[in-house]
Amino acid sequence: MLIQRKPNGIELPYPSEITPRDVFESRRAFMQKIAVGSIAGGALLDMASREAFAAGPAAARKLAVKSNPDYVVLDKQTDYKDATTYNNYYEFGTDKSSPARYAQALKTRPWTVAIEGEVKKPMTLDIDRLLKLAPIEERIYRLRCVEGWSMVIPWAGYSLAELIRKVEPTSNAKYVEFVTVADKSAMNGLRRPVLDWPYTEGLRIDEANHPLTLLTVGMYGEVLPNQNGAPVRIVVPWKYGFKSAKAIVKIRFVRDQPRTAWNLAAPNEYGFYSNVNPQVDHPRWSQASERRIGEDGFFTKKRPTLMFNGYSQVAPLYAGMDLKKYY
Repeated sequence: MLIQRKPNGIELPYPSEITPRDVFESRRAFMQKIAVGSIAGGALLDMASREAFAAGPAAARKLAVKSNPDYVVLDKQTDYKDATTYNNYYEFGTDKSSPARYAQALKTRPWTVAIEGEVKKPMTLDIDRLLKLAPIEERIYRLRCVEGWSMVIPWAGYSLAELIRKVEPTSNAKYVEFVTVADKSAMNGLRRPVLDWPYTEGLRIDEANHPLTLLTVGMYGEVLPNQNGAPVRIVVPWKYGFKSAKAIVKIRFVRDQPRTAWNLAAPNEYGFYSNVNPQVDHPRWSQASERRIGEDGFFTKKRPTLMFNGYSQVAPLYAGMDLKKYY
């Protein structure tokens, strides 16, 4: 679903088109204070948790990051509330608003990520060690969804290549597979067989090693909110958003192309590569244009979609490939 609609077909506004961030953050804090002291605290705490964008106090959510000027999109940034309340994360439901409502049930500490498979130095890292593995920097990337909408978000993390160097892949490592958490106690969406859980994604080893591929731990100068993939995800900005696996628990280096969640569910709609290519339509809609979420009201003309989402520096990865066949 691209946009919310009233029964008569009228489009509803995005959150940023209604409430400024300082207003909704004040409301969130007010609701949390009420919840603590209320007789009906249980119900109000549930409401407050749906408003909260990350666990813990605000000071604990901040990240010390410096912007990397080599990775900055000059487009207007998407409003924080749009980026944290309009999400695809089927483990918490198929509606765009479901992740923000339900994702706070997921506990993101303690958390470990196992790196295994065709590597000389397999290891299991807790989230704190992962944070210290390389300097964390801010990069402003476009993110393009296969459904036709896009955002511009300041992500925080470091190139996945930094981690790859640490584990020393063998010559047999041709692909990297990402396995995400499948916590049935916290993820209500797992009750529905929408996909083959746990969610898995994958990249070719050279794609994973490209400096644009970001091992991501934050956004907007804060740790990742649960609904955006806390505590660690990847962001692959030249591919459709579903390639950027969230809440990763395993990174496997493998010989053969991984069987990924959406490719298994609908191979005619979601290819393994899933590069942003405006010349290859989804079977049910065009990919030639997109709407930037929260951009200048409802009636703004859609913008043309750029090849590789505008990241032309990745084109050499696919030299000689038929990008309509390998979609």
